[in-house]
Amino acid sequence: MMRKFLLPASAAVLALIACSKEDAGNAAAPAADAAVKVTQAKPPAGGTWADVVNETADGYVMGNPNAKVKLIEIGSLSCPHCKKFEDEGAKALVDDYVKSGKVSWEFRTYLIHGPIDMAANIIARCNGPKTFFPMVQAFYDTQETWMKKIEATPQDKLNELQSLPNEKLFGAISDLLGLQDIAATNGVPHAKTSQCLADPAMVDQQVQISTDVNTQFPEFTGTPAFAINGTLQPKDVLSWEKLEPKLQEALK
Repeated sequence: MMRKFLLPASAAVLALIACSKEDAGNAAAPAADAAVKVTQAKPPAGGTWADVVNETADGYVMGNPNAKVKLIEIGSLSCPHCKKFEDEGAKALVDDYVKSGKVSWEFRTYLIHGPIDMAANIIARCNGPKTFFPMVQAFYDTQETWMKKIEATPQDKLNELQSLPNEKLFGAISDLLGLQDIAATNGVPHAKTSQCLADPAMVDQQVQISTDVNTQFPEFTGTPAFAINGTLQPKDVLSWEKLEPKLQEALK
C-alpha cells in the first residue's frame, strides 16, 4: 500500500512536534545490516579520513570504516535541535576525531516532519556520497529560512499540496521551500534532484531508514540521537558538550 505523507496542519502544530519521534514505517522490519559498502578504503593523497565517505544500509559514513569508535547520528534536516548540533559540534567532531581515523561518523536521516523531511532527505542523498555531507550542512545552514516558508504558508495552500500524489508532492514541497535551489548552488542541478524527488524507490528507502531506526533502537524518542558502537546514548545527549565526553570515554 502506498503510504500517504501528511503535512503539519499549522505552524503551531509544527512547533509542538518538532524533533519528536513519529512512526515513519508501517510495520516492524528487521534491523538493517549496518555493514559499510566500502568504495573508499583510505584517504586520498594529501587528504584525511574526513575525505572518505562510504554508503551504509541506512546512511552515509564519513571516516575510517574500521575506526575504533563508530558514531551514528540520527537526524532530521528540519529539526532545530539537529541544526544546533551541526552548528556547534560538527566541525569539532570532524577536525578532532574523524580526520585522524579514530572515529567514524554515520548520518541517518529520519522523517520527523513527513514530506518536508522527505523532500530534503531525498535531495541530500540524490547525488551520492560525494555531496551528501555538504548538502546536509547546506540544509542546516539555511534551515531557518526554508522552514519559515512552510510556517507562513496558508492552510488552503497546504491542503492543496496535501491532495497531490507522492510523485508530485515532494517536488512541490521542494519548490515551495526552495530546496532544489539550495542543492543547485551546492553542485547538484535541478534536473538531477527533480528525477530523485519523483523516484518511488527513493521514497521507499527513506521510509525504510526511519523504520529501521525504530526497530534497531526501540528506545529512540527523537532527533538528534546518537549511538556509539551500537549503543544508543541517553536522550539528554543532544549537544556536542554532552556527546564529546562519551566519545572520549569510548576511545580509552
